[in-house]
Amino acid sequence: MEVWDAIWAGLGGAVSWPAFGLMLMAIPIGLVIGIIPGMGGNMGLALLIPFTFGMDPISGFALLLGMHAVVHTGGSIPAILFDTPGTGPNAATCIEGFPMAQKGEAGRALGAALTSSMLGGVLGAVFMALVIPVVRPMVLSFGPPEFFMLAMMGVAFISLMSGNSILKGLMAGGMGLVISFVGMDPQTGVVRFSFGILELMDGINIVTIVVGLFAVAEVIDMGIKGGAIAHSKSPNLKGSGVMQGVKDCFLNWWLVMRCSVIGNIIGIIPGLGGDAAAFICYGHALQTTKRRDEYGKGCVEGVLATDAAHNSKEGGALIPTLAFGVPGSSGMAILLGAFMILGVSPGKEMFTEHLDLVFSMVWVLVFANIIAVAICLPLAGTMAKITFLRTSVMIPFILVCGILGSYLTTSRIGDILITVLFGVIGYGMKKFDYARGPLILGIVLGKIAENALHVSLNLYGMKFIFEPIAFVILLITLATVFFPVYQSYARKKKEARK
Repeated sequence: MEVWDAIWAGLGGAVSWPAFGLMLMAIPIGLVIGIIPGMGGNMGLALLIPFTFGMDPISGFALLLGMHAVVHTGGSIPAILFDTPGTGPNAATCIEGFPMAQKGEAGRALGAALTSSMLGGVLGAVFMALVIPVVRPMVLSFGPPEFFMLAMMGVAFISLMSGNSILKGLMAGGMGLVISFVGMDPQTGVVRFSFGILELMDGINIVTIVVGLFAVAEVIDMGIKGGAIAHSKSPNLKGSGVMQGVKDCFLNWWLVMRCSVIGNIIGIIPGLGGDAAAFICYGHALQTTKRRDEYGKGCVEGVLATDAAHNSKEGGALIPTLAFGVPGSSGMAILLGAFMILGVSPGKEMFTEHLDLVFSMVWVLVFANIIAVAICLPLAGTMAKITFLRTSVMIPFILVCGILGSYLTTSRIGDILITVLFGVIGYGMKKFDYARGPLILGIVLGKIAENALHVSLNLYGMKFIFEPIAFVILLITLATVFFPVYQSYARKKKEARK
């Protein structure tokens, strides 16, 4: 009864004034921040936190979470229309979303992305509410060995994301791993691969790379080819394209559910974040599909998987933040500052004295995701028409947004040059048929794997492999690698019998 009372009290707090009004104001801000490449939810939180001074906790968190919960939803829009991810996790949306736009299916891709984002965010909030009673043992059971094995599982997906050439995919993934090592070694403090360049000593920001690899590369490609982003006209652009994407989400409801749960679990584990959640779920969708040949060419299931994952992980990331003050993501680390400003301490008190506040956060996540999609869906068909404009009109807008986003991330002029360099690399990869997804995946997982491996070896030596949870993850990873081989063998054997 105490939990039920807290659920209804939380609902009352979420819909009370001024909390609900602040959430409604924050949602468009979050969508705009997501659409602008390079800004992201972290910058949005940093900008809004000063406005929470003097607010009661429910109103303060309604403002902050209302904005933060919908950033990735907004980030999917430029990812699909221009191959320019609004946030880091939206880079995974580019892999299938932009090829759909090129085929004239931008409306369908937007409908699928927005609906799966909403369902992922709602399921993430529900998952958060359900696991609150068992959160402590779940969070404490993961240590460095488990982090390393999860990173290795992600690396195993490189072979699945490689298209027709596994060797090219592995080369791109290896390149990403090397790039992730640029900067200072976290264990020894030695600077690696900087070549004496000051801007490289702190490493290369993932947003800088993503903007160059996707946005600038596409600008180069558009400038050379001319025409429009969409190579073919969509016969039902004005409405049914978007509604087909919505239908796709419900037709593939089991995939959306699975990826939402995976995203939640990844969100609970501090240090992995939305980038890992999106790419791991994309790999999971690719692993479990019967239409693998369609991936990389504009497959709606890839859009559904990634957008469900990066939105659902927010609910999971709140759990360790509230329970132990251990942020589940970089955004949650900034949110911890808001806890102090609002006079709330994470820990046992959150689940005893402030349980109604916890459920208010759950309701805010639910409402924010639903309202954001209600705002965006009616506009999706109109936004899709942008892909039929001449590229000469779009190139200046995309280039300015991309370069500005890259600069805003770190405020360093040198990062603009790095963005341009990766734009050239990205164009070369596209021209010579190298998948860009594995490179981003290698960068995302490289630092996680390196840090976890160092700590695991220091604590356990090579025996860390046989830690129970780590060993189970290792077995799943091996199954991930060898299952496609078995499928190919079984298919060839079946064909031989015919």
